[in-house]
Amino acid sequence: MNNADIRPKIPELLEFAGLAGKENANIRTLSGGMKRRLTLARALVNDPDLLVLDEPTTGLDPQARHLIWERLKRLLSQGKTILLTTHFMDEAERLCQRLAIMDAGRMMTIGPPRELIREHIEAQVVEVYGEDAPIWALNQAPAFAQRVEVSGETAFCYVSDATALLQHLADKPQLRTLHRPANLEDVFLKLTGRDLRD
Repeated sequence: MNNADIRPKIPELLEFAGLAGKENANIRTLSGGMKRRLTLARALVNDPDLLVLDEPTTGLDPQARHLIWERLKRLLSQGKTILLTTHFMDEAERLCQRLAIMDAGRMMTIGPPRELIREHIEAQVVEVYGEDAPIWALNQAPAFAQRVEVSGETAFCYVSDATALLQHLADKPQLRTLHRPANLEDVFLKLTGRDLRD
């Protein structure tokens, strides 16, 4: 693209990336988050129909991450197609209409996020923390949960209905709990395992 085509787009793109007022800043003076947002603005200078983004929010603080999410949703509403790679499952769940979970180059599953959650995982998760959680998970959790996984001092109890499990845990003050709906990260860990990858 020639300069005459690019220059009129710069103010709008800097505004889009949350960088208005930084037109004359030296790139070395920008923070890491600002540089990531500038990269997004640069990718949009030729108004592409397809945008390919590799981990666009890695290393960003929560405010910058939410700004990028909002901007990407705006692009989607304008009819743009975005191909996004990410390790942040909440990001994938928020942004993707259709996603694939891959492991070691193999596609494990593909579909809309909510559909993948319904298809692969129980509806609710009760995380049980504490020094006694692994022993409790081994001896008592199977009576209340369809599936139990232990990682360190945390037991992940996957259930369709958590009522009986939570009543049981109410009598165990030494164990802390977090009750939440199942999410895409639970699906990812079920399909790929909890072992650390290099």
